[in-house]
Amino acid sequence: MKKSVFCILAALSLFITTNAFAGDVVDCTYNGIPLNGKVKVVQHHEDIKVKIVEYHEDVRVKVVEHHPNTCGVWKFVEHHEDFKVKFVEHHEDIKVRYVQHHPGAK
Repeated sequence: MKKSVFCILAALSLFITTNAFAGDVVDCTYNGIPLNGKVKVVQHHEDIKVKIVEYHEDVRVKVVEHHPNTCGVWKFVEHHEDFKVKFVEHHEDIKVRYVQHHPGAK
């Protein structure tokens, strides 16, 4: 009995630890927000706090001027945005890495 309880607790601990650092990106969305489209950078009232990284990203982002309609493809705009981001160094919601090729979620 003690051995099975220990195994369950160990598996649960591993699951929680692994997912605590994975971000909440599921099917290229964060909290229901598709991670593509027109993005406005703001200092307050953001939808997503974003940290730019070189490794271990949640999403690879390619910045474009036209047709930001696939996962990880962003067009920065001042008006008529699909979602708003605030760039932060700590306490991010997601981590992104800028790429020239193969954007998308891991």
